[in-house]
Formats: sequence, C-alpha cells, structure tokens
Amino acid sequence: MSDTATQTPTKLQLLELLAAIGTAQWREFAAAAAQHGLTSTQARVLAQLDGPVPMRGLATLLVCDASNVTGIVDRLEARELVRRQPDPADRRVKNVVATDAGREIIRRVREEMQAMHGALDTLDEAESATLYALLGRLRPSMEKA
Repeated sequence: MSDTATQTPTKLQLLELLAAIGTAQWREFAAAAAQHGLTSTQARVLAQLDGPVPMRGLATLLVCDASNVTGIVDRLEARELVRRQPDPADRRVKNVVATDAGREIIRRVREEMQAMHGALDTLDEAESATLYALLGRLRPSMEKA
C-alpha cells in the first residue's frame, strides 16, 4: 500500500503546482497594486528596480516591446515613482531607477499580500528555510530562460 503524499511527484505535477501558486501570487499582487492605483504591469516594473535598469532591459524582463515600456515608465515617472537617468557608460542608454516613493509603494504592495503571507505562515522555520533554499536553486536556471 503506497501513500501518495510520500511518492515522488512527476515534473508535470511540480510544474502544475508551481503554476497554481504563481497564478495565485500574481492575482494577489495585481489586486494589491490596484489598491495603490497601479496596474499590475506598473507594479511589475517597480518590483524589477533593485537598481538602475535600462529601458530595453525592462522590455526583456516584461516580455514586451520597448515602445510599450516607454508609456509605462512615462506614467510611473508622472507619479514620481521612477526617474530616467543616463547610463554612465553609454549616455545614449536611459536607465530607469525607482525613487524612494516607488520603493515604498512596492514594499507596501508586497506587504499587503495577506493570502501569500498567510500561506507562508503555515510553514515552520525549517520548512521555510528548505523552501527558500530549493527556490534559490531553481531561480538562476529559470532567470536564464
């Protein structure tokens, strides 16, 4: 008699579970962003700005055309959540940088994702550490793709 909870999941089962969690996280992220007057794409831009990111780099991260990024950044800049600055190595390249207000709003969006916080609260310290380590191992190969 086998216990399905202890059987090794297939790759398809893992992918389906990751997709379900990702969809739920994305839905909550978009709802929290909307509470701050941001579209989900505007919030995604802010979430990508740990440091200066070239406009073309944002287009790659968002998987969209560079011309779309211009409008998104224009709207964020109008709200003083980001600013454009010339790249020191190539002044033709414009980098997008989050302002203090932009960093604060994306911090609040993430903080307000209560369902995700609640889900993570169901893990004990060892489970959280294990999940963090496993996701950390997956991240580099996923970001290359």
